[in-house]
Amino acid sequence: MRAYRKLTYVIITLLSFGCGVYSFTGASISPEVKTISFQDFFNNSPLGPSNMSVLFTEKIKDYFERNTSLEIVDENGDLEIEGTIENFSLSPVAPTAEGGRNAQYFTGLTRLTVRVNASYLNKTDEQFNFENKSFSFYKDFDQNTEELSSNEQEFVEEIFDQIVLDIFNSSVANW
Repeated sequence: MRAYRKLTYVIITLLSFGCGVYSFTGASISPEVKTISFQDFFNNSPLGPSNMSVLFTEKIKDYFERNTSLEIVDENGDLEIEGTIENFSLSPVAPTAEGGRNAQYFTGLTRLTVRVNASYLNKTDEQFNFENKSFSFYKDFDQNTEELSSNEQEFVEEIFDQIVLDIFNSSVANW
């Protein structure tokens, strides 16, 4: 029984540390890659909260810091990510019949969409690089029950969470 426990421990240890490339977050980063740098994601969208650029840049840095062992450096990292927030838009999704012709709102749901373009440079393996790849996500909400002005920050953070995950998967997870 004691030998069985030791053997199980050795197998688990080898599986956990054996290849050194895979992590439980899905990132497959070469052992030679030690650093990552981010340029500020500028807001090129005419709409949206004024702090979108800072919010997105800090959110993506935080995600990579929490889910990889990479050191974040100011510039010239082994991996580099940069981009722009290109679009912040509202569009009607579902019509409503409430209120007739004098109704204040003519849609049951409104869609808030944010689009980000990102570029990724892997200095050790160029096959994974991409340039100006578009990532977008949306949040549907009912204007009759949820005001955009009071929920905008929450909606934007929810959208950014998904876009950051998509960028992470496209870059270091190679999905």
